[in-house]
Amino acid sequence: MPAALREISPDRIKRNPENPRLFFRDEEMDTLTASIKRYGIQVPLTVYSDGSGYVLIDGERRWRCARKLNLPRVPALVQEQPSRLENLLLMFNIHALREQWDYLTIARKLPDVMELFKREHNGREPTEAELSELTGLTRGQIRRCRFLLDLPSKYRAVLEKELSLPKQIQALSEDFFIEMERALKTVQTRVPNAIQNLNAARDALIAKFRKKVIVNITDFRKLSKIATSVNNIGVKEAKAVAALREIFDPDTKTGISDVYAEQFEMRYDERKVLLSVESIYEYLEYSLEDDSDTEIGDELRAKLVKLQSLIGRVMRS
Repeated sequence: MPAALREISPDRIKRNPENPRLFFRDEEMDTLTASIKRYGIQVPLTVYSDGSGYVLIDGERRWRCARKLNLPRVPALVQEQPSRLENLLLMFNIHALREQWDYLTIARKLPDVMELFKREHNGREPTEAELSELTGLTRGQIRRCRFLLDLPSKYRAVLEKELSLPKQIQALSEDFFIEMERALKTVQTRVPNAIQNLNAARDALIAKFRKKVIVNITDFRKLSKIATSVNNIGVKEAKAVAALREIFDPDTKTGISDVYAEQFEMRYDERKVLLSVESIYEYLEYSLEDDSDTEIGDELRAKLVKLQSLIGRVMRS
């Protein structure tokens, strides 16, 4: 049955208990309230009837503003009552298409979607691809949510406090925790001896970020490169462990970028050069084969002559 458009008193509408949304920031709500006061509600709410009244599917911010303005009626599309899984997936897809929730908001409800899916599919867990199709989220977004989902409650509480603030004054973002957790997972996998206490390592990284010892969120990718340097560029494990422990030490002023630049960056640069040299070598070797019809153009020939000169200078030094 198609949805029916009705005018409903905001007092007869209830918040959806399955709505994952956590934060209604004051500055955003003030802007929307001013718009509704001037122009009215341009997009109807979406609700379903539960017998005693109506439950929101979409439009909680508009509903809150309407109540604040004491509007007697709001336009609403009344749909049939969905199942709990359908209810969740409707909201996921609505917000995926229009206004992206905070990742923590999504992370809190993903386990419910997975559990309801299992009940409807004889205990089988959804694949990442199925979750993506169901929720409208990309697979990358789902992975990012899982990093937040695995955070200990202490750190989720810290993040919730930050997310309740206006965005311009948030010190710790979701991206901060996602990048930190991804890097720490890499460290645990590649050089587990570097982390003696995982929460202590988290606390040290958070404190150093607040103090600007760690300047950029992207520095955590360098932390991962330090951890993978043992396998990737032949750094001795003891050196990598010592460097990581110095970063995790809350009593030092050592940041990630400094350690990476001083001890690891050159080795990674050498690896890039080596890979480039191997490619050049293979290309030239192929061009010298008897049955090769590869011709070296004038521009490439000039570059190779210059490279030959530079190599000669390097080899003589």
